[in-house]
Amino acid sequence: MARSGRRLRTEDLTSAGGIVYRQGLRGPEIVICGRRSDGLWGLPKGTPVQGETLEQTARREVREETGLQVEIQRPLGAIEYWFTRPDQGVRFHKIVHHYLMTPTGGGAIDQHDQEYDLVEWCPAALAVQRLTYPNEAAILRRALGFVPANGEASPEPER
Repeated sequence: MARSGRRLRTEDLTSAGGIVYRQGLRGPEIVICGRRSDGLWGLPKGTPVQGETLEQTARREVREETGLQVEIQRPLGAIEYWFTRPDQGVRFHKIVHHYLMTPTGGGAIDQHDQEYDLVEWCPAALAVQRLTYPNEAAILRRALGFVPANGEASPEPER
């Protein structure tokens, strides 16, 4: 409920993004995005435009926010969370679909858009620690289970 006693309306939101990895000298490195203004570190993601699939959204958003051209290796699942905008009278339920990705060339991390002012390749273990939100760190840990030492994505585990 809003402070005024009125109920907030609920809206569902969907986003898609990716965990981009490469093999560094000491193991896998992950692209993370940051903002100096609020100290936030996150994974690239964003909202689909009309007619776009989740995979298309993930590739586009990663390209825009990191400057990298990428290829999807596999889906990783989704995270979900709630947040409110009381001034708008809205409570949002957001689901973010993540994909494991590799860079394919045609871009560099200094060619990203202005949503973030920092884009860095970071050793995987440090990336897990730096991410602001625990649910993003959890999906990154899951993704690392599919990144073998040789840099190629692992196949789907047997169930």
